[in-house]
Amino acid sequence: MEIVAVSGASENVEKPSNLACHRLAAHGCRGYAVTQHGRKIGDAIGSKRVTDITDAVDTVTRYLNPENQKSIRDDLIAKVPNRVIFNPGTECEAHERLLKEAGVKTIRA
Repeated sequence: MEIVAVSGASENVEKPSNLACHRLAAHGCRGYAVTQHGRKIGDAIGSKRVTDITDAVDTVTRYLNPENQKSIRDDLIAKVPNRVIFNPGTECEAHERLLKEAGVKTIRA
């Protein structure tokens, strides 16, 4: 089962990150909603930080704008997921470079 963390998940049902949290289980994934409050969203388990997730994370999909990503950059490098997906509006060349140097595959959606 693939482990997917949705970084910047929102409880607002109109946000794409909320939809992602709700669809993970339907696609056979174990999801984690990484939010400021660590609350569960849909079937996605709530977590405040990526590093709090005890499972090995296959994919982190990012829904944070570059200004808010600074706080999680080191967590992502420490967790070493297989890949990080930068959703539209979340692209950050400096973070992509650091992740690649740490051996993490990066994808721009």
